[in-house]
Amino acid sequence: MALWRAYQRALAAHPWKVQVLTAAHPRRCPDNTCVPCIGSLMGLGDIISQQLVERRGLQEHQRGRTLTMMSLGCGFVGPVVGGWYKVLDRFIPGTTKVDALKKMMLDQGGFAPCFLGCFLPLVGALNGLSAKDNWAKLQRDYPDALITNYYLWPAVQLANFYLVPLHYRLAVVQCVAVIWNSYLSWKAHRL
Repeated sequence: MALWRAYQRALAAHPWKVQVLTAAHPRRCPDNTCVPCIGSLMGLGDIISQQLVERRGLQEHQRGRTLTMMSLGCGFVGPVVGGWYKVLDRFIPGTTKVDALKKMMLDQGGFAPCFLGCFLPLVGALNGLSAKDNWAKLQRDYPDALITNYYLWPAVQLANFYLVPLHYRLAVVQCVAVIWNSYLSWKAHRL
């Protein structure tokens, strides 16, 4: 909590600097909250994947891949996940334990499978895979990615939906997602 309060104080005192460092847009939502752009965190996940998981080293680091992941974060993941949280909160209003459980079940039972089914082929298409190769890669990687999703996200989302206000959910999830993004980047770029 102390770290979160420090973040909020820094954001109030130096909004532009903090938003640049956290890759947030310099605009506001109608409810006067920051709209986070998760591009930098997606990029960080890819860097972790390339350097710590794949052990490529700086000379072999694929900068284009990192830029692709950052672009996907800003142009696809951020808007889609942020929009989903708003829809989910309208569909299941409330913050009780039962409401949080319902949201988590809908998120993990409906949204997560669809999201992964879109994300993996989108990365494949951006990497130049043919439709046939992309389909084969999706069939190979999707089941494992979805099962791995279920090891991490149900507990995170349950806590997120129960404890975190709507306008901070995407930011909280993306802090946890640095590790998930590392996995997704590795999975999506594995040939």
